Amino acid sequence: MSIITVANVKGGTSKTTIATNLVVALSQAGHDVLLIDGDKQKSAMDFTAKREETLGQVGFTAVELGGVNLQTQTLKLAPKYDFTIIDIGGMDTKSLRAALAVANIILIPVQPRSYDLWALPQTLEVINEARGYNPKVRVCAFITLADAAGKDNQEASDYVKEYPELELLPVTIVRRKAFPNATATGLSVMEYQPRDVKAVQEFESLLNAIGLKANAAV
Repeated sequence: MSIITVANVKGGTSKTTIATNLVVALSQAGHDVLLIDGDKQKSAMDFTAKREETLGQVGFTAVELGGVNLQTQTLKLAPKYDFTIIDIGGMDTKSLRAALAVANIILIPVQPRSYDLWALPQTLEVINEARGYNPKVRVCAFITLADAAGKDNQEASDYVKEYPELELLPVTIVRRKAFPNATATGLSVMEYQPRDVKAVQEFESLLNAIGLKANAAV
């Protein structure tokens, strides 16, 4: 059993895109996967509905949970699955804190933009509080929605490195049309055609960095 929470108090960092692509990759690798949508916008559930419309079936289980109930129900449900992926909306909420409390891995997508970098200390403050009762959690950050070129990506990485409590993954996911295009059809970037090789490689690098594989059982 592994519980992965994709979190950031800053909105618009591609949390749902990362979470849904993780769910699909793991389910296609033969795992029994639970997707928990803890965001009031319910974007992960919208993705799931679109996926069912496109494919006729989704290949994983998806539920909506919020507040303290997210923590209690996750602890009940997660043992029934190989992986549980929790998508949490931006802002410091009870749902966010509940999702951090039960996670084995916390993934923090960070845009190479000033507002996003300025919000990182606030995210870490909440996570460090969660570490008080979840001390073994692995906390990882990576650069996402990055520019295809330029110095901003490296400057963002250097900024993240200033926080020793964070594990900076050697991953940069560029802002590519393949991600929103795939989402619009309920597909992962690895399923979408025409295949964007660079987008697929970047997402696979994220899977590898957290010890997962896209095409085989872990």
